[in-house]
Formats: sequence, C-alpha cells, structure tokens
Amino acid sequence: MTDFVLVAGTWLGAWAWDEVAAELRAAGHDVHAVTLSGLAERQGLPAGQQTHVQDIVDAVEGLDPRNVVLVGHSYAGVPVGQAAERIGDRPARVVFVDAMVPVDGESALSGWPSEPVREAIAASGFWPPLTAPEYAGQDLTDEQIARIVHGSTPHPGATATEPAVLRSDLGELPVTYIKCLLDGDEPMPVVAELLKSDRWELIEMDTGHWPMFSRPRELARILNESATRP
Repeated sequence: MTDFVLVAGTWLGAWAWDEVAAELRAAGHDVHAVTLSGLAERQGLPAGQQTHVQDIVDAVEGLDPRNVVLVGHSYAGVPVGQAAERIGDRPARVVFVDAMVPVDGESALSGWPSEPVREAIAASGFWPPLTAPEYAGQDLTDEQIARIVHGSTPHPGATATEPAVLRSDLGELPVTYIKCLLDGDEPMPVVAELLKSDRWELIEMDTGHWPMFSRPRELARILNESATRP
C-alpha cells in the first residue's frame, strides 16, 4: 500500500483526480488529493509559490515519506519538486505528469512564450482559465472539456511568477516523468537534461495534457506501477 499525494495543475483542485483516485484506491492504496491555496474550494486564500510548496509539505505531514509517491501535474510540478526535497526522508518516488519542473531562481513561466499570461497576471493578479475551444486536440470529449471549464478557477498569479528555491539536484530524486504526446512529442529541454540521470525514467502517453480526464485508468495504472520502482 502506497500513499499517493496528487496535485493538479493550474486552475484545478483535488476534484480533478476523482477518477484516478478511485482506481488507485481500488488497487489498495491511500490517496490524498490536494487543492492548492487559492483554487477550487480554497479560492480566495492568498497564495505565492512557497505557499503551494507548504501546502504539499503539509499534505505529507503524518505520513511515512518513504511510502509516499508525490504526483505533480503541469504547473504543480514546480511546487511538488521543491516539496520533495523538504519533507525529511525522500519520498519513494516523484511523478511529474506532463509537468513543469522547478529551476532554482526561475519562475514557472520562465522558458516558454508567456507574455500574454504575464500581462493578464499583471492586470488582474490571476492566470485566467482556458476557454473550451482551447482544449481542442487534447483527446478530450465535449463532456470532459465542459467539466474542466466548469470546475476551473482563476490561478493565483504570484505562484507562477515567483522564483523556485531548490537546495539540491532534482536529478538525485527517484522520478517518473510522464510525457503526454499530444502536448508535444519531446520533453522541455530542462526535463530532457534531467532524464539523463539514472534515477529518472520517461514514460509516454498517447493523449493530451490532461490525462486524469482523458485516460484516467491508464494514468492510474502507470502511477500504480511507479510505486514499485526501486
């Protein structure tokens, strides 16, 4: 039995993992889905990037870190990567699901064309959710897109613009990186470099950027298998 700590990306809360969580529980695991500060049912709480790191550290408190698999999707890879080195004993594994990874001194928006997002954050303080047409081509049904759009909340802007703080080399963590091929067939350069570590493995999914909706059973199977990696 493993303790899975699941953290979704921008605009989403713990609810995004409902189908994956059900599959993992059916396999005998404990699941702790996290809603980060300022999102979903925690909307309105002030949040910076280190707030989100602390949210994840708090979720692991009371668990045996050596039995924890930390899972970060998309943006959540940035706080998950930082939390993984702050929870005392290292987690059994970290799984990045088509995720950004933290780079010391850089923000989640570093390294990709983000000027419109930065402008929106400067104007409102939030990263606005995507609209339904922007989910096209990601292996999602109309019903799944409607569910995501309906459940999304504006993302606290500071969490995306503040710099990450790393104390060690991410390449030393035991990591499974899941690349969703409909969101680009190659990992971002910083991930490609980390994948040279013998502690990192790459798994590809032939789906879009939100596999917890498009392929929940397949994603749960991959997470389940990741728990048995040495």
